[in-house]
Amino acid sequence: MRLTLHTDYTLRVLIHVAVADGKLVTIGDIAESFDISKQHLMKVVSDLSQKGYLDTVRGRGGGIRLLRPPRDINIGQVVRETEDRLDVIGCLGRSGYCRIERVCVLRGVLRDAIQAFLAVLDGYTLADLIKPKRALASLLLLDHAARAP
Repeated sequence: MRLTLHTDYTLRVLIHVAVADGKLVTIGDIAESFDISKQHLMKVVSDLSQKGYLDTVRGRGGGIRLLRPPRDINIGQVVRETEDRLDVIGCLGRSGYCRIERVCVLRGVLRDAIQAFLAVLDGYTLADLIKPKRALASLLLLDHAARAP
């Protein structure tokens, strides 16, 4: 199974903001930490804000922060909410209809695999992903920003 870049960036934004521990983080900070385009991140942040994961503060000195504690953000749910399609393969022939659809075992097997994948993600929260908080803060340049005058 392959997740989209949107989901990848969504998880990275959540990790970065969670590690900041309530301090406002800018899209520029996240873009710099992960070497991601600000335009992509603006879409991700907007999406996360609309879904109730992030609080956005506009204006000078503004930024983003989590709206709920990391322990209350389930990774499986985040993936379900950000992925448009969780299909592993398309089952369409040339005419747009699969000839073996009624007897296709493969489709059921892959559906079960997707459910197992999501079940594993359901076992994790954002708090689990940020357990090495000090190391993550260092890698994400958060400790550097905190020391700046």
